[in-house]
Amino acid sequence: MPTNRQILLDNRPKGEATVDNFKLVSTETPPLKDGQVLVRHHFLSLDPYMRGRMNDSKSYAASQPLGEVMIGGTVGVVAESKHPRYAVGDQVVGMGGWQEYSVVDAEQPGALRKVDTTHVPLSHYLGAVGMPGVTAWYGLVKIINPKAGDTVVVSAATGAVGSAFGALAKARGCRAVGIAGGPEKCRYAVEELGFDACIDYRLHKDMYSLAKALKEACPNGIDGYFENVGGMVLDAVLLRMNAFGRIAVCGMIAGYDGQPLPLANPALILVNRLKVEGFIVSEHMEVWPEALKELGTLVGSGKLRPRETVAQGIASAPEAFLGLLKGKNFGKQLVKLV
Repeated sequence: MPTNRQILLDNRPKGEATVDNFKLVSTETPPLKDGQVLVRHHFLSLDPYMRGRMNDSKSYAASQPLGEVMIGGTVGVVAESKHPRYAVGDQVVGMGGWQEYSVVDAEQPGALRKVDTTHVPLSHYLGAVGMPGVTAWYGLVKIINPKAGDTVVVSAATGAVGSAFGALAKARGCRAVGIAGGPEKCRYAVEELGFDACIDYRLHKDMYSLAKALKEACPNGIDGYFENVGGMVLDAVLLRMNAFGRIAVCGMIAGYDGQPLPLANPALILVNRLKVEGFIVSEHMEVWPEALKELGTLVGSGKLRPRETVAQGIASAPEAFLGLLKGKNFGKQLVKLV
């Protein structure tokens, strides 16, 4: 059996996460039992939600156990199979974790899904045509629920979720405005992702300055906001929300190190009768087929052109992950494992 290199969570962060929280180990892959499949991972997905799982605190999902392989989405190829539905060479997506191989109980619902790479590259099934894309779809379609002509805004606009959100919003006739860090990301948002405008939050030292930029980019106010960041960005957006606006809360990356994220003007939620709804996309599996079909069409037709930042080799995963939390990635952050 092949040797499998894995990244474990060795200890919990105290404040900011560091590479010392992780441990690289090698182990032998166990022999397969009936109904199991051995997958050789080609790409590992790195996502902000993983930072929250590293803490030992109450959250929507169980904490990442110490001494176990870090959680994470993977795409790869079936290397060995003892399940009739999967053949050697099948390309699959699953939650294989931070490791080079995984043994999967293929009878478990949702554990493994075959994918077609005729029009969509394998790696995109971890981004635009995967969990991040469906996340954008759910927040836009089911919570913000815009009509043509509405103005919608998304923070972290050039990441895996934000870039899909922009394409989905434009397909519905919305004015799409992004918030991102740096001129290169903002240029990409407008020129390649099709956003109508993109604001560089790094140019603004407080919420009033950012709110002024939002007023210029959103002259008719903001009808819907997709939240990935929190903190000053959310405070600035609240100052520009229209009455009966909708806010889909997906992430709060500004607070992943455990610091409180107070709201400056919570009364605006009442004044503007806002709908604010948090969601976890894995709790809405019923929408995935519809969402993935639309996302696959957008990518296949070139209307959604996602970018990827790719680190090489399993040992690079901790550094790449920490860089993702600081916005060093451009588009979807992946680790290439073959």
